[in-house]
Amino acid sequence: MLTDSATDVFEEHRPVLHGVAYRMLGRVADAEDVVQDAWLRWSSADRSEVREPRAYLVRITTRLAIDRLRQVQSRRESYVGPWLPEPLATDFGGTAPDTAERAVFAESVTLAVLVVMESLSPLERAVFVLREAFGYPYAEIAAALDRSEAAVRQLAGRARRHVEEGRPRFDVDPDRRRDLTERFLAAAAGDDLDGLMQLLAADARLVGDSGGKAKAPLRIIESADKVARFLLGVAGKQPAGLEFTLLELNGGIALLTHVGGIPDTVLQLDVVDGRIQTVYVVRNPDKLRSLAAS
Repeated sequence: MLTDSATDVFEEHRPVLHGVAYRMLGRVADAEDVVQDAWLRWSSADRSEVREPRAYLVRITTRLAIDRLRQVQSRRESYVGPWLPEPLATDFGGTAPDTAERAVFAESVTLAVLVVMESLSPLERAVFVLREAFGYPYAEIAAALDRSEAAVRQLAGRARRHVEEGRPRFDVDPDRRRDLTERFLAAAAGDDLDGLMQLLAADARLVGDSGGKAKAPLRIIESADKVARFLLGVAGKQPAGLEFTLLELNGGIALLTHVGGIPDTVLQLDVVDGRIQTVYVVRNPDKLRSLAAS
């Protein structure tokens, strides 16, 4: 019979386990499945020999996430159009490290970084997540992955270099991003091409994710002019009853639209040097279900 203390211990660490699994997989549903599998392992384990429950649970979750990632990677190869991570409502609470490391922790869950992490191997991604987002020592990561510490250090260095090369140097100041998001929405709603052009970087891009299940570009749109004209065209065709909400997703301000009470679109901006570098648009309904209550 499962004791209340075993349940309490697992629930205490659930936010961390979900954080690891989501950063590994980029999908809320997959992360929840992994955490549920971890619970089943925990509930049936001989816990009398577990000295450090958090380390034990993180190890189980990481290994399950690696297995799941290997399974879903082939599925993503046949995905219709660009693939983006599933938007995640972020309230780090007690999951985040202390203030000094909080920015790094939050950055590890941004759409831009999660997209770059897609090109890492499952082991590289696991090492990067545990080391960079959660600050685990190399020795603990080595134990979790059943690898030598030297091998883990090599994986960490390779993953860090790859992510550093691939991620944009976007501005993380929340007030600046909110202001730019609001000005961006006002310009799009007001059919203001010049206003949009002033907000967009010259080499701005728009990445749309529909999975072939909603209307969105099947290729990345590049250049400020093309992005602005596409957005104005879309803004002029909004359905009746569209509702807008600004909220925090993936560590930054985002726009969530509802049609008839159902989540329809997530729009989020990456800002570099005060200009919009990338517009992310998620419209795949499968990736918006977790936001139904937002």
